[in-house]
Amino acid sequence: MPTITRRSLLMLTSVAAVLSAAPARATDKLRVVTTTTDLAAITRAVGGDRVDVTTIATGREDPHFIAAKPSYMMAARKADLWIRVGMELEIGYEPLILDGSRNPRIRVGTPGHLDASEGVLRLEVPTQKIDRSMGDVHPLGNPHYWTDPLNGRIVAKTIGKRLARLAPEHADYFTKRVKSFQQQLDERMFGREPVATIGGSKLWALLLKSELGELLSQPGQPTPGGWLAVMQPHAGKKLVTYHRSWSYFAHRFGLIVSDELEPKPGIPPSPAHVASVVNRVKREDIKVLLMEPFYSRKAPDLVASETGIAVVQCAISVGGQPEASDYLTMIDSVVNRVSTALHR
Repeated sequence: MPTITRRSLLMLTSVAAVLSAAPARATDKLRVVTTTTDLAAITRAVGGDRVDVTTIATGREDPHFIAAKPSYMMAARKADLWIRVGMELEIGYEPLILDGSRNPRIRVGTPGHLDASEGVLRLEVPTQKIDRSMGDVHPLGNPHYWTDPLNGRIVAKTIGKRLARLAPEHADYFTKRVKSFQQQLDERMFGREPVATIGGSKLWALLLKSELGELLSQPGQPTPGGWLAVMQPHAGKKLVTYHRSWSYFAHRFGLIVSDELEPKPGIPPSPAHVASVVNRVKREDIKVLLMEPFYSRKAPDLVASETGIAVVQCAISVGGQPEASDYLTMIDSVVNRVSTALHR
């Protein structure tokens, strides 16, 4: 092959590689694909009309076990940004979808791939060597972090920064929407008056240092409201959960998960373990069994028939129940259902 032709071919190949790796937005909107409905809801709140968001989940299934369908690969092929929960929640299907998409823009390590767990507060990070005999234990910690509203706040900021990186011409727009979402979340958490008087960020800082109650009890301070006020009377109360999905919610509101119906994470309830849960519920006078709608009620209802415990089904993801239409209403729903049951 003549030298000039070879050089031209090499140049064309290089240009094609660069073009395929660069963002290729056909419109002014960033095309985003998320693995869960919660990430999709937060992305829509932050991205507004500058994003077009698709999610591969519906909120009505176990997020650990989503099939890698060809339709998901097609959606990922067109994406400018892929957002995952991370902490190995999607380890069973994400690689298959990304490989099948053949989209170099969203590969791990590129600006078009975002692990939303960056910066979140993590619970249940194993300190010992783990193996499959321990069940579905995640080496990076419990991945259901979005049930803590503080982590929802952190995720919104993380997503906003990445959207601004990919579409810098809209950076101010994304920043304003992040602040708006965080203020709405803070008002839901603490009430409007405390947020207006003290500020959301300071309220969270005081809460993390266990100093918020002391401050708000002083004369002249605003009356606390929101989710925190609703759940405060139940601090220290015990729950049973089906799967280890509610650790973050329980931790944020001072509840104690005394037992799980699964003998090990991801392992279905056995008769022997159900019997041990029944004994614990009776012994500790536990009032609530919290579970997701997509799990079978057979074992929970058996425990209820033996103990009188209230079985409370709550959507752990947006779309899991009709009232959980976005991230804030999803947390609303869990707070309302759990607090009502604990008042028994």
